[in-house]
Amino acid sequence: MIEHLDGAVTTTGFDVPVEPLRRAAHYTGEPGCIAEARSFAAHFVEQLRTEWCARIGERAGGEVLLVVSELVTNADRHSNGPYILELEGTEDAVSVCVYDSSDALPLRFPKDPRRIGRHGLEIVHALAAEVTAERVPVGKRVRALLRLTA
Repeated sequence: MIEHLDGAVTTTGFDVPVEPLRRAAHYTGEPGCIAEARSFAAHFVEQLRTEWCARIGERAGGEVLLVVSELVTNADRHSNGPYILELEGTEDAVSVCVYDSSDALPLRFPKDPRRIGRHGLEIVHALAAEVTAERVPVGKRVRALLRLTA
């Protein structure tokens, strides 16, 4: 928007809001899909750094990849069909959503250092500011929101 103040032209902001960076990928569940999803997420984080000038440190970038790994691994192991990874980000946050064909909501087990495995959601909850799981017409959607700034 431009305002005219006593003959001077002053820019006061943008007329159109900037949309978040959004990317999605479909996976069949074939061997190698989890690694492909991590690679897809790494490319997404790099796009946020270059296109959004987001200050994403090594740790935050690694946390995004870890959350992607955990959620995609859960979809791969517990659904009976393909799944979708959807990423949305700005300079402040990244949302990781995974849609799969199972309508069974994920279980978060209590902390137990003696338990072998089943720590995925525990890890996701430790890293994310918000975690939600809901049934959708095709199965379920699990979403984790990671803040990139303190």
